Amino acid sequence: MATNGKAGDNRRHGMVCERSQTQTPSGHWVKRDTNTGQFMNVKQDGTPFKGVRKEK
Repeated sequence: MATNGKAGDNRRHGMVCERSQTQTPSGHWVKRDTNTGQFMNVKQDGTPFKGVRKEK
């Protein structure tokens, strides 16, 4: 069975809090702050952000 490891090993365990991502019609992924709803960052290479939940 897989485990999360121990704290302090310089890796994320679980999702990024208070963030979500959605894909634009052009195919880019956009990160959004769930508290304010503002867009924060856009990835140009077409791959989703790691550890950020996807909006439906």
